[in-house]
Amino acid sequence: MTDKRIVFMGTPDFAAHCLSILIESGFNLVGVVTVADKPAGRGQQIQESAVKKVALHHGLPILQPEKLKSQDFLENLRDWQADLFVVIAFRMLPEVVWKMPPLGSINLHGSLLPQFRGAAPINHALMSGEKETGVTTFFIEQEIDKGNILLQEQTAIGKNETAGELHDRLMKIGAKLMVKTLSGVLSGKLQAIPQNKFDLSEIKHAPKIFKADCEINWQHSAHEVHDFIRGLSPYPAAWTTLFFPESKTVKIFRTQVTAENRNLNSLEVYIDKDKLFVQCGERSLEILELQVEGKKRVQTSEFVRGLRAPITLK
Repeated sequence: MTDKRIVFMGTPDFAAHCLSILIESGFNLVGVVTVADKPAGRGQQIQESAVKKVALHHGLPILQPEKLKSQDFLENLRDWQADLFVVIAFRMLPEVVWKMPPLGSINLHGSLLPQFRGAAPINHALMSGEKETGVTTFFIEQEIDKGNILLQEQTAIGKNETAGELHDRLMKIGAKLMVKTLSGVLSGKLQAIPQNKFDLSEIKHAPKIFKADCEINWQHSAHEVHDFIRGLSPYPAAWTTLFFPESKTVKIFRTQVTAENRNLNSLEVYIDKDKLFVQCGERSLEILELQVEGKKRVQTSEFVRGLRAPITLK
């Protein structure tokens, strides 16, 4: 493929899949940078990142720095003499790192830049009710997600598709796009395009999402609530407070907008056989899958069968 030396930086499955594809495609991966091992889960067992597991499987050298500006890390990184860095779902790199390789540092982002710059592009695209999205490869520069664009791949979004499902599709699309990008950059045939050449008039952003941001506002239309819920499913998950009769926090993972428009009061919860509905600001929404605090995630029919009291919103 090429003798140009590439260092890969990343952490989760989204990055690990791309690393596997790059290795299989014959690129000269000389090292991997990922997060330090850390305890996770109820047993607090030490967990390795998905990227580290792929690197170990293929016998690649690994660096796991606590601080990206530490002299030890920078010296070890320079020793790999990389021509190019590939960075996917990793930490924000200091300038001393992303400027290190002579051919630059390339990032893969889960949106069609310049739209949805930020930490959670997949979630925000769905929450905004977008009909299409995609992935973008670009050169890392000082400002986050504003570097010159190399390639993009567009894809339609299903009307009921969740963030988890879209993540898995973009993961595969992105890996193929990165192969195409690296081939073009390393051959000198691919030219980057500044983002100011794109339409910047109505930019949507994708900031990090916190728990408080995930509370459902049932006064919005059923379509808006549906997009909000699927945009946060399965993680971090949209939530609400229900009473049956005691107060419980409930995460909701799947819904569908009903075809009929029932003449009910806004925010009214109703059950029809083994189905659960909430009347939103406009139209009603059927809840298909949920998880009550302290319980397992279940289909709504199972939840309804176990109810022993009327159910209401707070």
